[in-house]
Amino acid sequence: MSDFYTQELNSLKKRAVFRERKIFDKNLIDLASNDYLNLSKDFDIFEQTVRELRDFGQFSPRASMFVNGYTEIHKNFEEYISKINNFENGIVFGSGFLANFGMIEALIRKDDFLCMDSEYHASGVIATKTLKNEQFSFFKHNSAENLDDCLYKKNLNSKNRIIIAVEGIYSMSGDILNREIFNIADKYNAILIVDEAHSFGVIGENLLGVFDHFKIQPQKNHIKMGTLGKAVGSYGAYILASKHLIEFLENRTKSLIYSTALSLFDTLYAHNSIHKIYNNSSEIKSELLNIRKMFRDEVKIEKDGLIFPIKIGDSNLVIKYRDILKENGFIVGAIRPPTVETAILRVIGRKAVSQENLKKFFEILKNIN
Repeated sequence: MSDFYTQELNSLKKRAVFRERKIFDKNLIDLASNDYLNLSKDFDIFEQTVRELRDFGQFSPRASMFVNGYTEIHKNFEEYISKINNFENGIVFGSGFLANFGMIEALIRKDDFLCMDSEYHASGVIATKTLKNEQFSFFKHNSAENLDDCLYKKNLNSKNRIIIAVEGIYSMSGDILNREIFNIADKYNAILIVDEAHSFGVIGENLLGVFDHFKIQPQKNHIKMGTLGKAVGSYGAYILASKHLIEFLENRTKSLIYSTALSLFDTLYAHNSIHKIYNNSSEIKSELLNIRKMFRDEVKIEKDGLIFPIKIGDSNLVIKYRDILKENGFIVGAIRPPTVETAILRVIGRKAVSQENLKKFFEILKNIN
C-alpha cells in the first residue's frame, strides 16, 4: 500500500511550493525573521525575567485562565499594555493565531457581517470558514472606497453588527493601513479590528503601532490585536479593547477558554521587553529610519515598516535567489503561492543587521542573474 498523500506531496514539489522545516546556520545574517528589534537576544531582559520568576516562585501557568492559570504576571502585563496604548482593558492569548482565529469566530454572531481586507492574515481568513457565506465578504486590499461600497451595497439594518478586520502593516506586502478605513468604520458604526502584529514596535511616536502613528485615540468600537513573538522578541499575543468587549471575549472565545494560559516566562519577558521599547523609542526610531532609507536608496522600496518585498514572480526562481543569498551568508524568506499571489523575496530590515552587511546584501542581490 502506498503512503497516504503521496500524490499531493509530489504535486507540491513539482510546483515548487513544497515546505520543509530547516535548522539554519546561526552564522547566517538574518533578514528573514520578524525579530525586528533583536530583542529575542537581549540577555539583560532575559536575566531580569529569570530573577523575577524565581521571586514569583512559579514559571508555568498550569491551567486555563478560567481555572487557576491566571496570575499577577498576566494581570500586570494586561494593565500595562492597555495603559500605554490608551485602551480600557486587555487580555493575553497563547499565540497570535489563537487570538485572531478565536476573536473573529467569537465576535461574529447570527445577524452580524464581517468585511475583511483581502490580504488579512490566514488566522483570520480560516476563521471565516466557521461562518455562513452571507456573513462575510473580502474587500480590495487597503481600499477604503471598496470597503465603503461593499458595506453600502449590503444595505444592512440596525440589528446587524458590522465588523471590519484589517492589519496595521500587512505581513507580506509591507503596506501600512489606509488611514481612511478608520473613518469608514465610524461611518457605519462598525467594530474595527486592527491586527498590529507587524506594526507594534516598528512605527508610531512611541513605537506602539498605527493608532500611535496616526495619533488615533482608541474608541469603544476599536479592537487592537498584537503579537509578542515579533518586535517584542517573546511569544504569545494580546487583545486590547473596551472593558465591555473584553468581557464578551472572555465568555465566548473558545481558543482562550479551552487553552492553558500563556507561559509566565513569555508574558513577563514581553512585559520587560515592551517597557524597554517604550522607554527607548526615540533612539530606536532613529535606527529604523536609517534602515528604511537604505532600502529606499538601494532597491527603490519605500515602506513605513520593516517588511520589504522584492517581487520575483516565479516560484522556482525565488528559491534560486534565496539559495544564492544563503550561499553568500544571508537568509531571507522565499514566499510562494498560495501565501502570496506571485513569488516574492520577503526581506526584513532588522535592527541587528549592520549597514555594512546591508550594503553587502544589496550588492549580491544586484548581481544575481
